[in-house]
Amino acid sequence: MFPRFFGIELWLVLGMGFTLPLAAQTGARLSEQEEDKVREAQDPGERIVVYLDLLQDRLARFDSFRKRPVDPKYDNAGYLEDLLGEYIALHEEMKNWIEYHYQHMGDMRGGLRTLLERGPQQLLTLRSIQESSDPYSGQYGDALQDAIDQLTDTLDGASKALADQTKKFGELKKQEKEEQRIAKERRKEEAKRTKEEKKLRKRKEGRVPGEMEDN
Repeated sequence: MFPRFFGIELWLVLGMGFTLPLAAQTGARLSEQEEDKVREAQDPGERIVVYLDLLQDRLARFDSFRKRPVDPKYDNAGYLEDLLGEYIALHEEMKNWIEYHYQHMGDMRGGLRTLLERGPQQLLTLRSIQESSDPYSGQYGDALQDAIDQLTDTLDGASKALADQTKKFGELKKQEKEEQRIAKERRKEEAKRTKEEKKLRKRKEGRVPGEMEDN
């Protein structure tokens, strides 16, 4: 039975006609180089790692910029909100990607392991930001809580998905080996039959014309 993953039930995913838009279509502004990296990473697990890199970049820039001295000439709060918005949009895109390939049995084990290794550190950074106030905390506080809740949910879902895929692909590997064994036996039997047929033809071809076959 399909587990509840990221709060999205199977019937809901299928009923909505699930699609995979690029992150740029969900609010994250990607550079040309970043877009290329996302587009080129078609392997289910590799794309997760690319998203984690992009998420870490936004989070690092956000944490660094909020610690700078206030400069009234610039809309620092607006810039921070934009960065956090991009982090949330990229995170949502990563969740969609995982959900899609979970449904379609794409092997994401490598990417999910990386997510479970690196995700908790990002969650720790987000919570640290929440606990240490700055002049702009009041403006991005709600979005920050949303980012924390989403990442917490993602890590829980990723843990369950990895356990499920580890079991599933292990069983598929066992089945594949059995199929390979059966195919090998069939090839051996076919080769044996072919060899016997060749021997029989040679014996027939070697007979003198008109010679009676042995009873």
